Amino acid sequence: VQLQASGGGLVQPGGSLRLSCAVSGSIISVNVMGWYRQPPGKQREWVAAVTSGGLTNYAESVKGRFTISRDSAKNMVYLQMNSLRPEDTAVYYCYGDLRTITGARRYWGQGTLVTVSS
Repeated sequence: VQLQASGGGLVQPGGSLRLSCAVSGSIISVNVMGWYRQPPGKQREWVAAVTSGGLTNYAESVKGRFTISRDSAKNMVYLQMNSLRPEDTAVYYCYGDLRTITGARRYWGQGTLVTVSS
C-alpha cells in the first residue's frame, strides 16, 4: 500500500495550489483521508480531513481558504489551497485510514513541499 502526494511548489502570497494524493495497492476500504503539514522548524500539524461519507473538517488556520475533497472511485484525496499566506509554507503530508487484509491502520504519503513567497 502506498500513498503518493503531488502538487506542491512555489507560489506567491494570495495564490493557489492544488495538492493530490493517490492511494495504490491492495486495500479493502478507505475511511478517513486527510492532510497534515510541517512548517520549517515546527511540529507537524493537522490541516483537514474528509470521511468516506464526505464530511469535512478543517483546522481554524485554513478554514475558508482550503477545501478538501476526495474521489472514492479513484482512491484519491485533494487539497485546494486558495489565498495562500507565507505561514502556509510547509511540507504537506497526506494520510489515509485504510483497511487491508492485515488489518486497519493509518498510512502516510511522502510529503510535498509548498512554499509561499514573493
